[in-house]
Order: sequence, then C-alpha cells, then structure tokens
Amino acid sequence: MSIVIVVGNPRPGSRTYGVAVQAAETVARRIGDRTAPEVVDLAALAPRLFAPEASGTVEAALELVAGADVLVVASPTYKGTYTGLLKAFLDRLPGGALASTVALPLLVMGDARHALAVEVHFRPLLVELGATVPTPGLALLESELQELEPVLDRWAARVAPQVAAALREGASR
Repeated sequence: MSIVIVVGNPRPGSRTYGVAVQAAETVARRIGDRTAPEVVDLAALAPRLFAPEASGTVEAALELVAGADVLVVASPTYKGTYTGLLKAFLDRLPGGALASTVALPLLVMGDARHALAVEVHFRPLLVELGATVPTPGLALLESELQELEPVLDRWAARVAPQVAAALREGASR
C-alpha cells in the first residue's frame, strides 16, 4: 500500500508539513500499515510548478500522487480555504486521476470560523478528481497543535474504518 502526503504550504518546513506527516502516520497505524509515507512538499516544487517549461520533478510528483492508495492532502487555511499553490498543483491532475485513491483533507487554521472549509471547499475538489473522501476531513486549529496527538487519535478513530473499507472495496474491483 502507498500512502502519500501533499503539503500545500508555500513555506518549507511548515507546521502544516509536520501535522500532515503525523496525521498520515496515525491513520496508517490504525489501518495496519507500517510503511513510511512519501511526501510531496509543494514549497519545494513551487518554482517549477509555475515555470513556463515542463518539469520532470512536477510530473513525477503528479504521478506519485495519482498512484497513491491513501493521499493526505494538507494546507494552511488562506482566506477561508486551501492555498492557491495546492490548487495549482491539483489542477494539473486530469479528471478522475484519483479514482482509486482514498483522500484525507486536512486544513490547519487560526480560527474556528473556517472549520467548514475542509468540507465545503476542500472535499469537493478531491471528489472532482475522483477520490473517495471519508468523513470528516480534519479541521485543525493552531491552538490544538500543542496537544496534537489526542486530536489526531480521535480523528483517525473516526476515519480509519472508512479508509480500510474503501481500500478493501477498491481491492475487490
């Protein structure tokens, strides 16, 4: 099984990156997967993503994402939704590219007023790309970063059974 993380924060080494890795590892443990997730950090790809010429690095990242069994897609919340950097990357995937993928949206936010963004804005993007998206996505407040482990455990307890079921269903096709 392959677990891939896409981090849509334009800053390298961001808190979003750390949270995404920890969230992916928490879900992986719950579904019995011990492989280390692969990470696509868009902060490192940004110059190539917006370059006029094609980039083998960007294409390889898109292939990795499209081939994932489980995809954790994480972003800080900017203006009530995910980053433009993440949208620009995902827009390069053709429709249906995530048809065999279980995607887990994760937004890190400063204010609880943005909590619905993960379901209202982020989920539809992933569904449009064909992904199966368990409920709920993770809307993580910056104030929760100090006690991250229990927050991730509660969330993973809710979504891991859905992830496992979707993976079993996909394997039986």
